[in-house]
Amino acid sequence: MLGRLNHVAIATKDAVKAAKIYGAAFGAQISEAVALPEHGVTTVFVTLPNTKIEFIEPYGEGSPIAKFLERNADGGIHHVCYEVADIITSRDVLVKEGARVLGDGVPKIGAHGKPVLFLHPKDFSGALVEIEQA
Repeated sequence: MLGRLNHVAIATKDAVKAAKIYGAAFGAQISEAVALPEHGVTTVFVTLPNTKIEFIEPYGEGSPIAKFLERNADGGIHHVCYEVADIITSRDVLVKEGARVLGDGVPKIGAHGKPVLFLHPKDFSGALVEIEQA
């Protein structure tokens, strides 16, 4: 059911600044900053040979990562994202097995233009999990 690791998201106060070190130190490809108001974040992706790192910074007053950054002033790993072949089937199987989907359970379009859902960290050993339709 789970596909490859799509990305690891790191919350930060300045996504562009945080991503720059990867370009400078490792020669990684850095995306432009993209605002996602419906998710309350601005994203910058660093492309690595086997996955991506997504730097996220708050966008707007209702940003879901604002409280995370209040508790973790220096930033930190926010979530991991796995690809799934069929997000609805995956959601239904996960719920049947006891996982909780955050929000209303209806996939939203994520940073890659694909449907995503977030799963409760208490069901995944303390890690916030995002699934994205491949």
